Formats: sequence, C-alpha cells, structure tokens
Amino acid sequence: MSSFFETFGQQVAATSNWEWLAVALAIAYILLAIKENIWCWVAAFFSTAIYTALFYDVNLFMESLLNVYYLLMAVYGFYQWRFTGKRGNDKSISRWSLKVHLAWIAGLSIVVLISGYLLDNYTTQDFAYVDSFTTWFAVFTTYLLAQKVLENWLYWVVIDFVSVFLYWEKGLLITAILFIAYTVMAIVGWLEWKKHYAQQKTA
Repeated sequence: MSSFFETFGQQVAATSNWEWLAVALAIAYILLAIKENIWCWVAAFFSTAIYTALFYDVNLFMESLLNVYYLLMAVYGFYQWRFTGKRGNDKSISRWSLKVHLAWIAGLSIVVLISGYLLDNYTTQDFAYVDSFTTWFAVFTTYLLAQKVLENWLYWVVIDFVSVFLYWEKGLLITAILFIAYTVMAIVGWLEWKKHYAQQKTA
C-alpha cells in the first residue's frame, strides 16, 4: 500500500501544468453541461486542444484524433444549443428509441473491431481495441450531447469507466482520476437531464 501512495505522489508531482489545466477545464465542461449551460462548449474547446497534444505525446493516436474532433464539436455544440431551439429558445432535451440506439451500437461495434485490428497490426498504438472503443463511441456520444439527446449520459458512464483503465495504464494518473469523477458526473448528468426532460413534457 505504501508503494502505491509513493507511486501516486511521484505521478502527481510529474503531472504537467498543461495536464492540470486540461483537467480543470474538462471538469468545468461536464459541470456546465449537466446544468445545460452553453459555456460548457467553450471549456470543452480549450480542454480538448490541450489533450490533443498530450495524447499524441504518449502514443494514444486515436485519442489525440478524437480530441481534434472534439474541437470541431465544441463549435458545433455551441451553435446547436444556441441557435436551433424552437421559437428562439435554447435547444430542448430529446430522446431516441431503444431500436435506434441498438442499431447504432451494432454499427459502431463493427467499426471498433475493424479499426482496432488495423491499429493493433499496423501501428505502434497501445491498447488498440480499447482505444478504438472509447474513441468511436465518444465520437457518437458527443454528437448526442450536442443534439441534447438524454441517453448521451448513459453512454458516457460506460466510456468514462473504460477510459479509467486506459489512462491509468499509460501513466496519465490525474486524467485517470478525472475519468473516475467523469463516471460519477455522467450518472448525475443522466439524473438531472431526466428530471429536466420530465419538466419539459409537463410545461
């Protein structure tokens, strides 16, 4: 146990200022998103810009590419939340049917297997299949968040939980801990948005 805390202390001390800043902005992004605050996308933009470089530096190429996508989605999400609501209001929360979700899950699983195989056999990518899973499902789930689809939070619970293992194994300790917090916040996000959705239906 003492060796764990010693290693923990060493990794915390080795955490760069850039990673600390990315963590702070990422937490702000999730907390603001839970509250349906449009400024979450601004925090997301700057956090993902930093993570793009961090992940590339530790050979998590799919994660780095994912964060380039996040940069673009931050702009798209801001636009969607601000300008596509009905009667000039902010965008409302919506739901997708189980059938639609299952179809997307099946399709994305095939993509994960293909990209995981290619990365595992033709690149220096670490944890190819795990990284492919978190990447492709996060791409899809970020779109759901931008569209304010309620179930996005359930996807994030799974993605964030799996990501804890990935980042811990790569030595990104602070980011691994962040994703433990993300998992909890995704559960809170689901509960909060579910409550807001019910209020919308009765308004």
